[in-house]
Amino acid sequence: MTGGQNRTQIKTGQTVSIVLKKDQRTGVLTQGVVKNILTKSSFHPHGIKVRLENGLVGRVKAIHG
Repeated sequence: MTGGQNRTQIKTGQTVSIVLKKDQRTGVLTQGVVKNILTKSSFHPHGIKVRLENGLVGRVKAIHG
């Protein structure tokens, strides 16, 4: 399990844990499968922003597998 600050580490179809905008203060994580990578830059200090297959959008905090 690794962090999600580098865009090269994240691929569509991977299972990740993200923090939703509404959960940023609490740090509650939501798990899902990456559908789209939304961040264009190669690095983001708070995590790369992705859209999950269920439509939720958030920043990657952990990559599983």
